[in-house]
Amino acid sequence: MKLVQTSRRIWLKHGSRLALSWAALQGWPTQAQKMESGKLMTLAQMLEPITQGAKLLERDVRINAPVLADNGSLVPLGVQVQSPMTAQDHVTHVHLLSQRNPVTRMAVFHLGPWSGRAEVSTRVRLAGSQTVVALARLSSGEFRFGQMDIIVTESACVDAS
Repeated sequence: MKLVQTSRRIWLKHGSRLALSWAALQGWPTQAQKMESGKLMTLAQMLEPITQGAKLLERDVRINAPVLADNGSLVPLGVQVQSPMTAQDHVTHVHLLSQRNPVTRMAVFHLGPWSGRAEVSTRVRLAGSQTVVALARLSSGEFRFGQMDIIVTESACVDAS
């Protein structure tokens, strides 16, 4: 009987260590993505880590989203960038940036001349009313962006301060 209790205790001890290790690993991506919870970011703070001083213009990028979102959990969002999408002149990346979400960079889409059109469509989670920015990187190294204010009545994230 004592042998069974000992092995059960050892199993529980190792199981709890495994559970704690797993929980610690689940928290690791939040550090890697530099969460800025509760901090309302400016346009320059959102764009500078990506553009790093490259040429930046506010033109040719259009965001299609509802101005008023009842629920921040599933907000439909589309981005269109005016580009010929040829081998010499095309959009390489489209970044979706959030002013208030715990992780600023919501999504990155990789495009190329094979895409045909510089358009993406997705659904995003928003932590309260904020400005959403779509940043397009062109094959020339230039960046273009568009922004839109979206009012969210029910936040998707816990700490939408």
